[in-house]
Amino acid sequence: MSVQSAVRRKTAPEIRARKNGEPIVMLTSYHAHTAALVDRHCDVILVGDSLGNVMHGFETTVPVTLDMMILQGRAVMRGSKQALVVVDMPFGTYEASKEQAFHSAVRILKETQCGAVKLEGGVRMAETVAFLSERGIPVMGHIGLTPQSINTLGSFRAQGREEAGWAPIETDAKAIAQAGAFSIVIEAVAEPLARKITQSIDVPTIGIGASAACDGQVLVLEDMLGLSPRAPKFVRRYGNLGPLIEEAIQGYARDVRGRAFPGPEHVYDMKKVT
Repeated sequence: MSVQSAVRRKTAPEIRARKNGEPIVMLTSYHAHTAALVDRHCDVILVGDSLGNVMHGFETTVPVTLDMMILQGRAVMRGSKQALVVVDMPFGTYEASKEQAFHSAVRILKETQCGAVKLEGGVRMAETVAFLSERGIPVMGHIGLTPQSINTLGSFRAQGREEAGWAPIETDAKAIAQAGAFSIVIEAVAEPLARKITQSIDVPTIGIGASAACDGQVLVLEDMLGLSPRAPKFVRRYGNLGPLIEEAIQGYARDVRGRAFPGPEHVYDMKKVT
């Protein structure tokens, strides 16, 4: 009798141990079926609050709710087997206090059974990151361009273009790392700054528009597949599925309007059924 070893998910400590090692591959997913595809090739799946843009057509991630994140987190967990699944904590569910953050994070972990949560912010969130980490909740940080702060940032502009503005972002990274985050997403910062941060902290950095200097990379799946109408300039498109999907839909609509049944003809011809 052959014995098959059970597939085991990657853990936050395992991802942390990848510092200066094999690059970490990370993509977003919000559905069971895309999670199953991503799971075969990625170390980490992020259930990002970008689902507000991708799935619901919101202009920003601000309207996303905790219930929305939990619902899609459950779907991704059902569709995946081996990747570490990280669920974003949406705007308004963790900023008020470290206790609020704890209760929100506990809901996410209990109701989705994911392996970690992610929150945005640097120095101002260090105490919260430490509070969660000390209580058994793995936290991924997120600094640089923080989309949940769009109403104060004013636009989705790159950060750290001028060296004079590097210090606050470096301080944010060090504060979150020292607070206990197992990895940190760095979004939309200049390559020299991303490299300097990566070299100065002892947890992996995961870049999104922050160059190959980071310990890993993450993209929104729909952006890199060509399904998003407005993808960031830094995104490399590895596919262009939008036109293919539209072509298939047009073919279906043409068949229906032409009364060509959309399926194998013998299914509808009862004379051929034995």
